[in-house]
Amino acid sequence: MPIAGRDMTLFIQQLLRERGEPIPADQSLETAKRIKERYSYVCPDIVKEFKKYDTDPDKWIKTYKSVNPVTSQPWQCDVAYERFLAPEIFFSPEMYSSDYLKPLPVLIDEMIQSCPIDTRRGLYGNVVLSGGSTMFKDFDKKLKKDLKKIVDRRIQRSAVDIDVVSHEFQRYAVWFGGSLIGNSPEFVTACVTKEQYEEYGPSICRQSKVFAGV
Repeated sequence: MPIAGRDMTLFIQQLLRERGEPIPADQSLETAKRIKERYSYVCPDIVKEFKKYDTDPDKWIKTYKSVNPVTSQPWQCDVAYERFLAPEIFFSPEMYSSDYLKPLPVLIDEMIQSCPIDTRRGLYGNVVLSGGSTMFKDFDKKLKKDLKKIVDRRIQRSAVDIDVVSHEFQRYAVWFGGSLIGNSPEFVTACVTKEQYEEYGPSICRQSKVFAGV
């Protein structure tokens, strides 16, 4: 999926600019990143979430404060809809990009459906979250809910159990998994040396055991 944490940051930056928030230009990107990390969350129903903010803005709209490092002048901006709209791009990517329109739950379902039929039930019951962009509050609940809807639409009264797993290594799961592989005895047999790469170029990677089943 060609959408990641940086896209969320850029989306927040865009929303803040469109609303005319008084953020110094040289702090715009960093401010968007901090707002993403500090205030963002996943909502179960985007329409109801808009209504919550419109009905009680004092409760839901936050204030981000900072100081301009050049002028030493303090400034602040409102943090509103972008709190829940930023993570929503994983579930409704069309609001951010016209080039990629496939939601994450649909992508996961398609990947599982492309696997051997006798493995699918186990895969639906073991969707493991990985990466910082999956750390937002209720990300796992929304993914599970949307994935369940897709399966139920295809199979009426589906008995397939959907489980989305959050875990303590979630933020660094990719690195952690890579480190385990790197420490395995088999790892060296799949490596390409610098000398080999310089002699044969990128095409040598196609001879790697990693791609044997591709």
